[in-house]
Amino acid sequence: MITVFSDAHALHDGKAELHDGKLVTSFEMPRRAALVLSRVTEVGLGPVIPPSAFGLDPVKRVHAPDYVDFLAGAWDAWVAEHGAYDALPFTWIAPGMRRVVPDHIDGKLGYYSFDAGTPITAGTFQAVRAAADVALTGAQLVARGERGAFALTRPPGHHAHRACYGGYCFFNNAAIAAQALRDTGAERVCVLDIDYHHGNGTQDIFYDRGDVLFVSLHADPVQEYPYFLGFADETGTGAGEGANANYPLPFGTGFEAWSAALDHALARIAAFGAEALVVSLGVDTYKGDPISRFRLDTADYPTIGGMLAGLRLPTLFVMEGGYAVEAIGVNAVGVLQGFEAAA
Repeated sequence: MITVFSDAHALHDGKAELHDGKLVTSFEMPRRAALVLSRVTEVGLGPVIPPSAFGLDPVKRVHAPDYVDFLAGAWDAWVAEHGAYDALPFTWIAPGMRRVVPDHIDGKLGYYSFDAGTPITAGTFQAVRAAADVALTGAQLVARGERGAFALTRPPGHHAHRACYGGYCFFNNAAIAAQALRDTGAERVCVLDIDYHHGNGTQDIFYDRGDVLFVSLHADPVQEYPYFLGFADETGTGAGEGANANYPLPFGTGFEAWSAALDHALARIAAFGAEALVVSLGVDTYKGDPISRFRLDTADYPTIGGMLAGLRLPTLFVMEGGYAVEAIGVNAVGVLQGFEAAA
């Protein structure tokens, strides 16, 4: 399996996030991607290649142009107002307030974000552009006939909505890749999100579309971040009615219950008739993850890969979460090895 990777991910290096009411060291760090890459090479998964440059037009196929422009200029505006330290928002739009884009950078941060856990740094925009290129290169490989490819993206992407960021995510790499697969000929595409947290951004982007099925297994939003999307009754709207499927699961879910939900999801994908599959590959379902509460073990991840291979679809894996950094490489690559063994 070919892995696509860019060193530019390390340009995004947030120092702190708001967690449990305190500013703490960011859980989403450059070391995560480095450890996954190390495991890819250690097991001989396959060649590692750099991404091609695609520009911002494919990004704007799923993200609002004004949002992309905001991210491009946010750091410079922040430094001019405050200084060269990480930018975090402190105020957000609530029901009853007007959606008017402020002129001031602090207002813009609140307008275009939904949490205080996602710092913008000096290199954030370069890193997220590179991550989009990584995902697009992976999609290109799959469109050209690769059975499977791995886009080792960082920062992750599945929490990024069409016009806002949060959850460590700025550009929605999986959604960008799915749209690219549609644009290069796939009539129907599925995005399957197996991260511990709901892919609220991906759902938002495709919720009114019937050509992209979004399926997510995740912690129940009545208990867990991002809280306000991911319920089972969210099935799509308009042309997208029936093309959104959520599987919320309670704290403490182990592999037996989790894999039963995946079985059901895979049947749903097969019935949809997808021609390509994009997997939002989060391994924060691991029992040792510091910010998650599922109970999957390292031995479960190759089994997951084998289950995904059973769909017999061209498959792009896009890296998302996983914050037990010592285990992230073994767990993420375990999924890929399981897929390869069963393909």
